Amino acid sequence: MAKEVKQSQVEKKADEKVSYPLGKVNFILMGICLLLIVIGFWLMTGSANVGETFNKEIFESSRITVGPIIAFFGFVLMAFAIIYRKKDKKVQEDEDSTTVDAKE
Repeated sequence: MAKEVKQSQVEKKADEKVSYPLGKVNFILMGICLLLIVIGFWLMTGSANVGETFNKEIFESSRITVGPIIAFFGFVLMAFAIIYRKKDKKVQEDEDSTTVDAKE
């Protein structure tokens, strides 16, 4: 009797679908965000002042404006990529059917 109960519990666990907190879409979005962050930091790099000479490239718009903005968007979108959850088809169909029923 005990073996049958244990077997049925094992079978139930095998039948259940494993649900992970982050899906494929989340990882794709996080990869895109990571790429944006890397591009932003890459745009901010460059040579510095060496010795007595003044390097005018320090104040280029790509280093002080564009790079930080792209990196910032990468960080903000990373939060969105982690929080994003794809809607289930069943939930969407139920919502659609209740909306149609409410209109009638």
